[in-house]
Amino acid sequence: MDNAWLTIDGYIPPTTQSEWEQTCFLDKSFHGYYTWPKMIKYSINKRERYSQNNMPEQAAILYNRFIDKNFVKRMTQFMILDHDNVDGQTEFDTIRFAAFKGLFRNFGLAFIDNFMEQLYMLIHEKTKEKQNGSHRVAAEIVAGIIRGSKYWTIEMLDELWKNLTVFLNEVCSNLNSNTCSCWGSCFKYAMENVDPRRMYRPIQFLQSLINNPAVINISSVTSLWYIIQQLDVFKWRVPSIWCYINDHVKKLLHHSFTAIRDRMAIVLSISLIFDLTLFHGESIRQPNIDQTIDEIHEQLHRAIKSYEEKPLTNVSDQIVEIDPEVREALNFIDTVILIHTKIFFFCSQPIKNSIIRIFPTLCNIESIVAHDDVVKTNLAISRLNVGMAYLNVNFVEALIKQLEHVFIQKIDSNKIICLDKQVYERSTWHARQVAIDFVQTMIFSNLFNARSYANRIHDFVLKSLSDEQYEVRIIASTTLSGLYQCGYIQVTDEDLVG
Repeated sequence: MDNAWLTIDGYIPPTTQSEWEQTCFLDKSFHGYYTWPKMIKYSINKRERYSQNNMPEQAAILYNRFIDKNFVKRMTQFMILDHDNVDGQTEFDTIRFAAFKGLFRNFGLAFIDNFMEQLYMLIHEKTKEKQNGSHRVAAEIVAGIIRGSKYWTIEMLDELWKNLTVFLNEVCSNLNSNTCSCWGSCFKYAMENVDPRRMYRPIQFLQSLINNPAVINISSVTSLWYIIQQLDVFKWRVPSIWCYINDHVKKLLHHSFTAIRDRMAIVLSISLIFDLTLFHGESIRQPNIDQTIDEIHEQLHRAIKSYEEKPLTNVSDQIVEIDPEVREALNFIDTVILIHTKIFFFCSQPIKNSIIRIFPTLCNIESIVAHDDVVKTNLAISRLNVGMAYLNVNFVEALIKQLEHVFIQKIDSNKIICLDKQVYERSTWHARQVAIDFVQTMIFSNLFNARSYANRIHDFVLKSLSDEQYEVRIIASTTLSGLYQCGYIQVTDEDLVG
């Protein structure tokens, strides 16, 4: 808890310039994360800037150029046409961003009026061929302004953000798939490797976008969340914001539009990145994977129940349509599968107890998602991720216990140890098929940790050879053959006789 002061949580911005200058800002995120350096050195939050009456001759040349509105206009128009990818997509130019950063760092607010005028012209460009390039240039300029204002005074920053907030609100209200990439890069480069307390103004702006009622276009919504996603540059230092995002996103997992659900899955997974166990214990301020997955797991049970109890389609007046509640349930199931996949993509320690607990359910929904090849592929990948992950002995034990329950058809409820009683009681042959197929991946990826469980694995794989379903028997024979060949299970006379 001795590093809490480095986070944005509870931060109260200074009200006087002297307090602002003396604040200890540590821009590198590794300071205080799991250890402290013997000596902390930090620079005073103050820099000298050129003024009209105090600048060298070389700086005066730049000043005379950029104070001229016509020069700024010609320069931005040239930059629009200067850089396009071969596929026609515009790409954020980090070199130009660095040039603008230096310009505003050294000259402060001197040119801000000229550039603000051009920024509005750029985002209102009517020529279709120039629109993407115009947004790219505007994003490079804004990123340079934000990063260049790092050492400005409080008064200067207040004046800047009074103008910039209005401009950025207009930009974010009209984002689309073609422009969101450059504006995402804008915030990324403007904020990365900077203390979040120093960047509390852009953080507050991004936080205000979470509940933006003005955005109704689907493309704008997904683009907006891509912008919000750039808060990940602050890593572990904005925990309360990630908790807020986590709670908000969980309400949108059943959204009717696929693009929005996909973006929610990514953002939710990113919010869980810093739920880590380190040398001195677990993270307690970040969103918790176990809590999040367990909440989703409960909703997933309700979605499966809704899917099974209601007819998939309604027929009225010769019109066939999917029942809205069933459609919502399917949407939620699809999103949960994607979340499970993305957690393994983004998180350093994805295997948690909740991931083990939800695994049998991921087996049982195989038959539900069979209609959609993309979702079915994601489901297979999600299970593969679990099998290929490093599993310590405790996780191997828990996962094998879950696999054993998948194969139990008639069980005594008093003997069920885990929470997924209803799932195991209605285990389908699809679940048994994918579970027995999963065994090979898990054993091959954790061969040494799983040695002591060879007899248990052998037992339920062997029993699967006599399963009532042909597809399960085929997969079981392939799995048993693989376990024999790698030497995990030894062939005995009883096996050959049986």
